[in-house]
Amino acid sequence: MATWTEDRVEMLKKLWAEGLSASQIATRLGGVTRNAVIGKVHRLGLSGRVTPSRNSRPRASKPRQPSHPGRVNSYRSAGATALKTETAAQTAPLPEPEPAPLREVQIPPGERATILTLSEKTCRWPIGDPSSDEFHFCGRNPSAKMPYCPEHCQIAYQPIQDRRRQKRAARRTGLKFASG
Repeated sequence: MATWTEDRVEMLKKLWAEGLSASQIATRLGGVTRNAVIGKVHRLGLSGRVTPSRNSRPRASKPRQPSHPGRVNSYRSAGATALKTETAAQTAPLPEPEPAPLREVQIPPGERATILTLSEKTCRWPIGDPSSDEFHFCGRNPSAKMPYCPEHCQIAYQPIQDRRRQKRAARRTGLKFASG
């Protein structure tokens, strides 16, 4: 590793003032890394770089030619799907069915559970505002190896496609979607 001699520091200052990048300076000096150049510039307090002149008007991009006639390249990705090519017929969005409205499960006061009466054999779905006196848990018999009764399991465990569909519909209407 080369040391920072006075000559190398002067060369660093000169190249920095010319607007060269830290990588370019490291290459010209030899024996130092880009990070070493950045550290030395920082310790020296160098500033006032001359930025290389750039063309003020944006470059025109060339139109892309499709690789297969009749196909449209689509580079949108959703989730963990890879970038894929779609045919032009597939690009039109399909109408999505309206999600079923959630119905509130009515629990008779005798079946309701409190934090003190919850157990492995009771549905632990919270109902109401925890700060109010009316707050309680469902308390009915849960599904096998689940913390909730069958009705609350349907709310809690939605298939992933349904959740994605609801999020897309919410984005189109401008509503926020709260995933639970």
